[in-house]
Amino acid sequence: MIAVVRNHILAFIFLVLLQALVLDHLDLARGWVVPYLYVLFLIALPFETPPWATLLLGFALGMAMDFFSSTPGMHAGACVLMAYGRLLMLRLLAPRDGYDPLKRPNVHDMGLAWYMTFAGTLIVLHHLWLFFIEVYRFDDFFSTLLRALMSAAATMVLCLLAQALTSRGARAR
Repeated sequence: MIAVVRNHILAFIFLVLLQALVLDHLDLARGWVVPYLYVLFLIALPFETPPWATLLLGFALGMAMDFFSSTPGMHAGACVLMAYGRLLMLRLLAPRDGYDPLKRPNVHDMGLAWYMTFAGTLIVLHHLWLFFIEVYRFDDFFSTLLRALMSAAATMVLCLLAQALTSRGARAR
């Protein structure tokens, strides 16, 4: 149990620093694509994480990103919404017998279709909220929607790549 908590703390720190120090400074498609890999932390939380802890971790993750991005509350709001959406998606996608406590919400344990539905929905929800709050008007609705969807696709690709890299390392051990 201690090792699981330690690993999640390290993942939190690593993903926030990777996002703040590397990914936020990439200029992909002239600023139209902004991958937010830090959301992988919320997606990868164990199934048995209590709802209150999921929401609290979402808030903490968002506040950490707001601190580095100088965006007061925008990431926190998007992450809390994503954490709440995670709770709903887990209920909607639950297997008939419930989730196996030995499995994790990843491609290897749950399959690509399940993961794409689960993570894709959460990433799109997060990105739509974040991008529309950032713009704070509907004048540029379609360009904001396009930016959010392109960034969500880039984030999904990075999440899948991160899972492929980490699962390969876990299998080698």
